[in-house]
Amino acid sequence: MEHSHIFTPLSLNSSAWTPGQPPAGLQGCPLGPLPVIYYSTLLCLGLPANILTVIILSQLVSRRQKSSYNYLLALAAADILVLFLIVFVDFLLEDFILGAPLPPSLNKAVQVLEFSSIHTSIWITVPLTVDRYIAVCHPLRYHTVSYPARTRRVILAVYLGCLLTSAPYYWWPDLWQGLPSGGGGGGSSLGQHILVWAHCITVYLVPCSIFFALNSVIVHKLRRRSCFRLRGYSTGKTTAILLAITSVFAVLWAPRMVMILYHLYAVPPSAPGPARVLHLITDVANMLALLNTGINFFLYCFISKRFRGMAGNMLKAFFRCQKQPAPFYASHNFSITSSPWISPANSHCIKMFVYQYDRNGKPVCISS
Repeated sequence: MEHSHIFTPLSLNSSAWTPGQPPAGLQGCPLGPLPVIYYSTLLCLGLPANILTVIILSQLVSRRQKSSYNYLLALAAADILVLFLIVFVDFLLEDFILGAPLPPSLNKAVQVLEFSSIHTSIWITVPLTVDRYIAVCHPLRYHTVSYPARTRRVILAVYLGCLLTSAPYYWWPDLWQGLPSGGGGGGSSLGQHILVWAHCITVYLVPCSIFFALNSVIVHKLRRRSCFRLRGYSTGKTTAILLAITSVFAVLWAPRMVMILYHLYAVPPSAPGPARVLHLITDVANMLALLNTGINFFLYCFISKRFRGMAGNMLKAFFRCQKQPAPFYASHNFSITSSPWISPANSHCIKMFVYQYDRNGKPVCISS
């Protein structure tokens, strides 16, 4: 992304700054030193939290061949990329450590990777939503549709697809300066308008529409069965995590989408007062959007007792320099199709299908 883009709340007025004095961009920032404090805190908390999430989910994936764990693992990896590329490289490194943008060619290459990481972090949640929809609404077909080999292919396709489709963002415009709207702009301006609208549609409108549609069906199914508590532990906890992730994303990213479109069509204010207010609102919108990359770990801990216990054990072992107990691994990867409607009272009348995965990760029904 370009310097002074919507993720960077500061606009540098010089290419360097003297140690002991605030950077030139910081002097004109309505929030003062708060942005650098906020992003530094987000990086110091979010990066270790996501790394710990990757370690925990890797153990869960090795113990149980469950598609949702693979999707959450891929989501945590994408969030790590967002924190490193945008929060560290694009904001802290350029604005406050170097005090100058990267060389143009390198800056554009990093910009493409930034958009790729953003799109991956958002779109990896879409197949997770589809996975939970099938698990809740079509539980007996779940393991014939969603299995480890297919899950890995879907994740790889999302990562590669987001990387390839991010190439046009090499020409992402400087929204802070505003763009000519309507027919008055040249051809490049029209292309930039299309690019900005494509970004808004692909990273927010389309994913949120999918989340809203499928989550509505899931919630309706749970309410209709009068089982919103989700008696099936794994299905229930994972579905609750999905609802939390998608809801938090929709709320935190909404202000950023509004500010993108405002900067696209509105003329930058010339008066100092309105300009500072606009700067402040844009800063807050960007802070909320990037908060989404560091909050998932805490959502998992709040919802899942298993995840919270594993995280606590790892932290205790880390600070006490103790070895973790060797995890238990089954000799074969078995999986039983389960439904959230199963309870001790009616489990005798539920037909259970037991699957074993072959070497390619495909399910093979061995008993019923």
